[in-house]
Amino acid sequence: MGAKLAGAMAGVVLAAVVGGASIAQQGFGDAKLSEANLKQVAPHTYVIMGFPNIGLVVGEKAVLVVDTGLGNANGATIAGIARKLATKGQRLILTTTHFHPEHAAGQGGFPAGTQVIRPRVQQDEMDKEGASIMSAFSRAAAMKPFMQDAVLVKADTLFDTEQDLDLGGVHARLYWFGPAHTRGDEIVYVPEDSLILPGDVVENRISPNIICGTCSPRKWIEVVDQIAKLNPERVVPDHGDLGGGALVGDERAFLANLDAQAMTLKAQGIPADEAGKRIQTQFERIYVGWQGLGNIPQSVQRAYADARQ
Repeated sequence: MGAKLAGAMAGVVLAAVVGGASIAQQGFGDAKLSEANLKQVAPHTYVIMGFPNIGLVVGEKAVLVVDTGLGNANGATIAGIARKLATKGQRLILTTTHFHPEHAAGQGGFPAGTQVIRPRVQQDEMDKEGASIMSAFSRAAAMKPFMQDAVLVKADTLFDTEQDLDLGGVHARLYWFGPAHTRGDEIVYVPEDSLILPGDVVENRISPNIICGTCSPRKWIEVVDQIAKLNPERVVPDHGDLGGGALVGDERAFLANLDAQAMTLKAQGIPADEAGKRIQTQFERIYVGWQGLGNIPQSVQRAYADARQ
């Protein structure tokens, strides 16, 4: 992706997340993460609710942290909470669901010796496009206070499609199923808790936000179909409310409807810009209470582009 397009994509994701209101006002949670918002959601899994939601999976040998928060102060807060949960002195492992700043740019706040793991595709995406989105976040008033020391740092360990972590009495399986929200989306599955931490790929009544130039509703559906095979009972998305396994089907149904509507209008010769407006208007009537429906025109653009490939 060229620098101009990467910058445009950064603007899209930032507008979709922040918009004209504060993050908290949109229901995404507080960007300043706090132990006060920590709760246990399964026998081995805890969540710090905020922007974004941070997962912690506690084993006898290691604690896995999923995502970093925005900036080093948030990273340090998360690491401090992880230390408290590691009552036996377990080692600390960090993974990131994708390369966007609130998910990966607090890595500098974690202590030396933290093992950092992510998909190889995600690291490549971070290397190529991270600077553009970091710049966009740094210019946004809601984000700027957290971006002063925010950095994107390379991982210690990269994997291609799957990494199985034995944390001691509980496992975390890290998957890369393909592009959806970004090229490098990672899905974390905790089998003993029947729980997934799917990043932005499965959320609770939030319109899918298709960012990368090679992503599309069709490809996102392919990723969701792989997630469905895990048959999780609990879903801990990066943004918004937690939920049950039914969220996976809800995500797929929304995407399938979006893609079908886009392909119907494309077959009728309707330009992508007009199709995006029509589908957004329609979905605002159908999906009452969903957030982020302003993402739909961008998603329709990606559906049209994918149909030509």
